[in-house]
Amino acid sequence: MEFSVLANSFYKMESTRKRLELTQFLVELFEKTPIEVISKIVYLIQGKLRPDFEGVELGVAEKIAIKSISKSSGIAIKKIEEEYRKGGDLGHAASVILEQKTQMTFLAEDITVERVYETLFRIANLEGSRSQDMKMKYISSLLNDATPMEASYILKILLGSLRLGIAENTVMDALAITFSGDKKNRSVLQHAYNVSSDLGKVAETVAEKGMKGVEKFEIALFNPIRPMLADRVKSEEETLEKFGERFAAEYKLDGERVQLHIKGKEVLLFSRSLENISSYYPDIIEKIPENILAENIILEAEAVAINENTGEFLPFQELMHRRRKYKIEKAVTQYPITVNLFDILYCNGKSCLELGYEERREKLEKNVKEDNFTKYIPMSVIKNKSEIEEFMENSINSGSEGLMLKMLDKPYQAGSRGSHWLKLKREYQNELGDSLDLVVIGGFFGKGRRTGSYGTLLLATYDEDEDTFTSICKVGTGFSDEDLDQIYQILNPKVTIKKNPRITSEMEADVWFEPELVIEVVASEITLSPIHKAAINKIRKGAGLALRFPKFTGKIRIEKAVEDASTNEEIVALYNGQKKVAHEKNLM
Repeated sequence: MEFSVLANSFYKMESTRKRLELTQFLVELFEKTPIEVISKIVYLIQGKLRPDFEGVELGVAEKIAIKSISKSSGIAIKKIEEEYRKGGDLGHAASVILEQKTQMTFLAEDITVERVYETLFRIANLEGSRSQDMKMKYISSLLNDATPMEASYILKILLGSLRLGIAENTVMDALAITFSGDKKNRSVLQHAYNVSSDLGKVAETVAEKGMKGVEKFEIALFNPIRPMLADRVKSEEETLEKFGERFAAEYKLDGERVQLHIKGKEVLLFSRSLENISSYYPDIIEKIPENILAENIILEAEAVAINENTGEFLPFQELMHRRRKYKIEKAVTQYPITVNLFDILYCNGKSCLELGYEERREKLEKNVKEDNFTKYIPMSVIKNKSEIEEFMENSINSGSEGLMLKMLDKPYQAGSRGSHWLKLKREYQNELGDSLDLVVIGGFFGKGRRTGSYGTLLLATYDEDEDTFTSICKVGTGFSDEDLDQIYQILNPKVTIKKNPRITSEMEADVWFEPELVIEVVASEITLSPIHKAAINKIRKGAGLALRFPKFTGKIRIEKAVEDASTNEEIVALYNGQKKVAHEKNLM
């Protein structure tokens, strides 16, 4: 397939932020795409080469890209850098530079999607002392044969700056329309994606075998399952209203959610955002097989840092010390953990997703034995308000955040934020009674001691309907100097001059970031806002919702995908809840 077809589609997609138009452009692209190429197309649209859990990263620096452009065009690096500074887009700069190229290449090879993909894959797998020279050689070979437009998009993919505003839901909409004629069939694709976490594989299957082929998708060991998420409630009374009189309550631990895939001595660990995190937990890899009574199994657990002397749970931030490439053995010794199991998704070659919670818990306890390192999360079947209160008190006293509340007879809904799971956290000293997980979308430069860093961050909620991130507040309080330095190190590589198409914000930040980082905040209340776009028009026409007096809690939620952040629907529910509380107070 000619790469120019894909480049032209990218050009169209960059011209709009409307989801319906983006979907139509994708449909037109998929209709032209051969079956053997469609998985590659789907990965490239998302700016990747393989599903996230495989950890394939291009890792090309701007300097290498600029040298490659210079080598291909014969134009000085300084001139390329000047063109780059004009618009802040190296892909566009390359297209302008290559238009000026005087040397004609008569023996140019065809630029196909297959060639571009395979070359990028080779680049991603290069290691060693000569890897930078080889990267430059591969990039130049593509640029030598590419048109200016093709070169622009090749570089954008390489540098991670392809910003089409397209996420998984839009891709699945387009696949459903293309291969079944009906967007409603997306639910079939959604299920396949939820159990495989591989959208390229889903696309290839539906293109080759149709919807019936996708319906046969099954869990595969060592391919992560997209996790089930929970709605939030503010009180015991609200829980009883939603769940009735009999349900399960578990301690809500302040750790890292881990999905464990185990077969004999072979173990892989995946984070909540489907990253392979096995290297951070060599102690789990070593110890967990001794506890498994099944031939193969997929489990969910919280890895929680502990005080080795007292056995008390420690805050999530302690686990951050394990997020390092080197000296991991020292970190394992300094920051010991326990593995706290709460669910079973697969056992002895069979899915457990369709089983009710109570049956899954029984199966978990039959197939895994406890010891000092591997434990079950404490659970109790609750029948009334006093039992919730007592179990909540026990949870808080143990160092946990609150409770997870689960319907006993409901299945595991992979990839869904279902009402079958609720989270009830201890009350903070604010009217909301809960914290929010918000996406960092922009930054404002600091002053005084914050000079050289970002003094204030612009935060957003996730709009599930539109698949966008809508601004809700600026936050500048609650940050220690260490927090600011750590956040700066995380965010600086994600700086972008142009706002990502998935960001909806009337407020202009000094810099924009790719929406990839989630942090936790608390606030005094939620108010109507003429500026912020969270839940726009949901309460009052022309008004969004904003946080009043937001404060960073100290928690950087590196384990959360941005689509798992607090949603507009949750914000509306919290706003209505605080209005109800205020009304009740006025009646007293």
